[in-house]
Amino acid sequence: MLDREEYIEQSYLFRSMIDRMAMSESTQELLKALRDEILSTTKLPLAIDFMASEMRLTGTMHTAMAKLPHYFTPFQTYLVAEAEREAGKFDFRTALEILRREADYRAAGTTPQGMFLFQFECLCRNRLGYDRGLDAIAGDPIFDADWRSWIDAVRRQVGLVDFADLIYVRSELCARQQAQQRERSADDPGEGDDKTRGTETEEGETKPPPAKAVLFGEREGRIALANRRKDPLYLFAALQRQLGYPAVPRPLPPSESPNMIPTMQRQLQRLETRMKLLEEEHKGGIDITKFYGDTPR
Repeated sequence: MLDREEYIEQSYLFRSMIDRMAMSESTQELLKALRDEILSTTKLPLAIDFMASEMRLTGTMHTAMAKLPHYFTPFQTYLVAEAEREAGKFDFRTALEILRREADYRAAGTTPQGMFLFQFECLCRNRLGYDRGLDAIAGDPIFDADWRSWIDAVRRQVGLVDFADLIYVRSELCARQQAQQRERSADDPGEGDDKTRGTETEEGETKPPPAKAVLFGEREGRIALANRRKDPLYLFAALQRQLGYPAVPRPLPPSESPNMIPTMQRQLQRLETRMKLLEEEHKGGIDITKFYGDTPR
């Protein structure tokens, strides 16, 4: 994890690139111009120099980010790589906006729960690959061994198991309910199944089932339980409303402003032609011979 000032400068870099790309400046020129604006006490100017040099050689930015794993996370590199892929449809401006919001969230103070849900929603909304995407998410230093093991399980079960169930079974709510169920089973041995009673050893002692690490709080588990068998986007929206998790930027519809001027020019030409025809008709008639094409003799 980097210092807070590093994430603040990263957010400024990505936001400035989005704003200045609208002026039709190349990425390499933007990096050169923004290099002097970044706080020199951070390591970001050195990373910008390396990215600019790499772009002169390869023409891409994600290759330089991949060579700086101590500064950029694998998920940041994966987003830029998907945006720079020629056959992909992921917009580069959308990738920069995701990186900006992620940097703002890290600077304000983040949690593993909020960071995972934000990054996973980015994969869902932009239709990025779950296999490589979740591998990149697991490489984030904010996640410990328990988190990485669970993310690998999600990668293997996504699409087969409801995502809300995957969150619920690792929440404090589910752990508390299972503990209460085990207490009731201990009071009444006739109740409960083999999973809640545990397994018997050779000496006849009851061995409780191995407990899995709790990764989500009770509120996350309650929201996930309420959104079972629903669109996962409803789950993300509820978590953002109730727990203040950051919202993922949505792809913007294509702007029609570049086509407005040619369209208006064509409409003006049609109006001028109609006005000329009305003037000729008012003077005494329309000479239709000028609309004849060249006829062969």
